[in-house]
Amino acid sequence: MRLLFATHNQNKFKEVKSLIPSFIELLSLNDVKIETDVEETSDTIEGNALLKVRTIHHQTGMNCFADDSGLLVEALNGAPGVYSARYAGDQKNDDDNIQKLISDLYDVTNRKAYFKTVIAIIIDGKEQLFEGIINGHIITEKRGNNGFGYDPIFMPDGYDKTFSEMNLATKNAISHRAIAFKKVINYLTTLHS
Repeated sequence: MRLLFATHNQNKFKEVKSLIPSFIELLSLNDVKIETDVEETSDTIEGNALLKVRTIHHQTGMNCFADDSGLLVEALNGAPGVYSARYAGDQKNDDDNIQKLISDLYDVTNRKAYFKTVIAIIIDGKEQLFEGIINGHIITEKRGNNGFGYDPIFMPDGYDKTFSEMNLATKNAISHRAIAFKKVINYLTTLHS
């Protein structure tokens, strides 16, 4: 089965590719020479995932999926949420976003947060949504060299390491994206059998 992941983000593509079973040939937008960068105009993570998958499916006609993820911080009423990638501005710079979040949480004792991923998939014209959530908290300074986005300051509940301090196999066993993708893989395996 060929499946197009509607992303240009190679870090995200690599993470997802390591989760996908061998009966699926995973392609990225770069592989099919699609330059489109779908504007995320929805005020929900679900809405943005659907915008992306519908746009790319319409352009290619291929079975495809898109995800949208966000970091939701309790003390900030769910911010950065849908604005996670551009929290510090349209340049979408991870370091700038992290610094802004650390600054916004200065002197805040409630540092509870969760990552949420929603995957929208279109297979043979049929849409499905899958969700993954992991709870944790925001630490006060960056730790670790792996991962991307807010990984250096997000510590999942029950762990003493940030996502950036974990190896890919450990992160992929517990992350919000992994939780959602396990649901997608179960769905695809059911279709395949």
